[in-house]
Amino acid sequence: MPTTRNRRFPLPVLATVALLLPLAACSSSSGSGVSGDAQRLRVVMAFPPAQAMSPYGDDAVTLSRLAVVEGLTTLDRNGAAVPALAASWKQDDPTTWTFTLRDAVFQDGAKVDADAVVRSLTAAGKASPLPRVLSDTPLTATATGADTVRIVTKAEDPLLPQRLANPSLTILSAGAYKDGKTNPAGHATGPFTLTGVKGAVSATLERNTDYWGDKAKAPGVDVTFAADGTARANALRTKAVDVAEYVPIAQASLLGDSYVHEFPSARTNGLSLNTGKGVFADPAMRAAAREAIDSEALVDGVYEGRADTAKGLLGPGIPWAAEKRTAPAGRTPAASRDEVARTKEIVLATYTNRPELPEVATLVQQQLEKRGFTVRQVVRDYAQMEADALAGKYDGFIQARNTLLDTADPVSYLASDFTCDGSFNISQLCDGNVDAAVDKAASLSGTDARHRAEMTAEAAVLGADALVPLVHERFVQGYDDARVEGVALDPMERTLITADTRVG
Repeated sequence: MPTTRNRRFPLPVLATVALLLPLAACSSSSGSGVSGDAQRLRVVMAFPPAQAMSPYGDDAVTLSRLAVVEGLTTLDRNGAAVPALAASWKQDDPTTWTFTLRDAVFQDGAKVDADAVVRSLTAAGKASPLPRVLSDTPLTATATGADTVRIVTKAEDPLLPQRLANPSLTILSAGAYKDGKTNPAGHATGPFTLTGVKGAVSATLERNTDYWGDKAKAPGVDVTFAADGTARANALRTKAVDVAEYVPIAQASLLGDSYVHEFPSARTNGLSLNTGKGVFADPAMRAAAREAIDSEALVDGVYEGRADTAKGLLGPGIPWAAEKRTAPAGRTPAASRDEVARTKEIVLATYTNRPELPEVATLVQQQLEKRGFTVRQVVRDYAQMEADALAGKYDGFIQARNTLLDTADPVSYLASDFTCDGSFNISQLCDGNVDAAVDKAASLSGTDARHRAEMTAEAAVLGADALVPLVHERFVQGYDDARVEGVALDPMERTLITADTRVG
């Protein structure tokens, strides 16, 4: 199977690079309006805004990766909650916590106070669709003083401090909420202020001079969105940008070691099978699809060895998972090849924003067809596909999912993706055994006990064949380490550009 490395650049790629090149001319210190020799950062990101920069969907992660938004807490490198807008907190009883705020102001000058926190958390809880991080734990916030907030959860939630670090629970000023919409531009608290968005093309950030912490070293950031991974790599190669998010595997060796920064991730690429309707409503057909998949062929043929073969939902980016893994139970025997051949055509979908996924889809299609399935591919930009995927309009959907993104603990991922009421349940799974296993894991406060329960829940999901793990990704971020400093290499994908990121 040909890889991107062996192809000539198609016209759309060259056009995208042409759009990026002007950034090199407009981002010098002379045009920044900031004294000194500080230079604006030029960043190309893979995912254009899908919800007009609303904090209640995947755009929240973009805002977090650009250091625009903050929550009450943030996460350290080990996934533990540490202070952000909350200076401290304490647990009053199993379902009640009190958070004390630090002295900070919003980017529009309003004070960060308890009323603002209550307003923001209440708005997140009423958002539609509901942010994934709240799919398993509703919460109620109440101001108990000018700088203290009481948060009550429906059930005991030992992960609440980690949950509140999720970008969808960002704290915004009153000015962000108008006409039924939530607009973080100029109303957040991070070291960079979002000052402009041009649809799915570009965004502009300026240094927040009133930031409560260390001020940003760069005067601003010029962001371009380019779903085509080859275009992102070419922009870095031609110095049109300083940082390129998610460099394609096929481009990594061409860029060279000084530009390529590879590190383990908590991301698993999987094939979600529609358990609710169509061919894969039959568990025997799902089992046949699982048996058709060859993970090693994907690692070698698409990822050139820069990925790990799939062992489960949770990969090597979660070190404790392997030793606690249990075998899937209760799997239905796979349908025969003749039975598979009599089924209707299945629609296999994926998106272009991660350049390897269309190639993965092609190889997966070949593997499924070898088993007897008739397969039609649908490949588009993610923003054009998410609603249909969540509505169950595809038989199979290949996605790259960060299993720690919501709370730095996989229980939220398991709840949002695989329970009956999960808000990101692309597989349309509704299984009492899975729900019970996830509920048990969520109720446990002891870390080791919760991890073991999470692996029991993983076994239940795999036993239902709701998702076929394909590979465990490694991340490749691109920047010239001789020129650019302070880029965050975050396995949980919460951060990329920080207050310390700058061009040297």
